[in-house]
Amino acid sequence: MKFMNRLAVPAICGFSFLAAGCGALGGDETAETESQVTTEQSAFTDKDFYVTDITDEIFARMKGKSYSEDCTVPRADLRYVHVLHKDIDGVTHEGELVCNKSIANDVIEIFKELYEAAYPIEKMVLVDEYDADDEASMRDNNSSAFNFRFISVTEDISMHGEGLAVDINPLYNPFVTYNYEIEEWYVEPDTAWDYVDREGDFPYKIEEDDLCVKLFKQHGFSWGGDWEEEQDYQHFEKSFDTDGN
Repeated sequence: MKFMNRLAVPAICGFSFLAAGCGALGGDETAETESQVTTEQSAFTDKDFYVTDITDEIFARMKGKSYSEDCTVPRADLRYVHVLHKDIDGVTHEGELVCNKSIANDVIEIFKELYEAAYPIEKMVLVDEYDADDEASMRDNNSSAFNFRFISVTEDISMHGEGLAVDINPLYNPFVTYNYEIEEWYVEPDTAWDYVDREGDFPYKIEEDDLCVKLFKQHGFSWGGDWEEEQDYQHFEKSFDTDGN
């Protein structure tokens, strides 16, 4: 979910919104060093789909970018996830993201099922490849998760800042809201206007009855496409209470 210049607005009306690759990543070396995060996680770990701690090598890619100097999330609370995914042409790519350790097992299971079903995901590299510029990552249709930031004009950490949210194919599944003060629609990324009308026919579209939504919901995530006051079709998040449950 994006938090730049967002307004709390009434339910959207007057417009029809139906909720409807990267190269080799050195996976073998990473898996050998810290592949067995927990006994539970090791069940999902192999050379293609695995979870590790944030190694020094991975952290060097994140530091000063997605893991900014003011980051309050302990490095030990984050995990690196390596998966495979297929694009719209069925070509297999390696994918990587960083998320909170509390959802790492969910994420690896979801992406394994999406891959086995050939669910199309165009690109999945760390947002640090874009210097943690969320807009640039979304414009490139890059799927991602952790990126530390606060919700605008608050001291609250965003769900992505906690590593508890995942964005899938963001260019084709934008965040959309209406600013009644200036009577204008607001879309992120700002190159996604062609994909605002969810009745349109275009690739990588996430719809309410598709496999991606079903799998995330089965694992306890909520989908931004279901929101009433704004829609964030790319966004899946999982909330926990203060006890981590």
